[in-house]
Amino acid sequence: MPQSRPMPSIGRRCHELRVRDEDQTWRIVYRLDEDAVLILQVFSKKTQRTPQTVIDKCKALLSRYDAL
Repeated sequence: MPQSRPMPSIGRRCHELRVRDEDQTWRIVYRLDEDAVLILQVFSKKTQRTPQTVIDKCKALLSRYDAL
């Protein structure tokens, strides 16, 4: 798996970055905009699938951000 992969289930230009630590594997969900990198969620991932709660929270954050 690449270090970063697209996350179209969250939205356009959204990605999940994989960062390995000594004991855990961390994920950083982010979106690339023209003028910013939005960090949406950082969590320790223990399964292959991204938890639905993380996806829902990221979508809600993007919705609020885009409404500004």
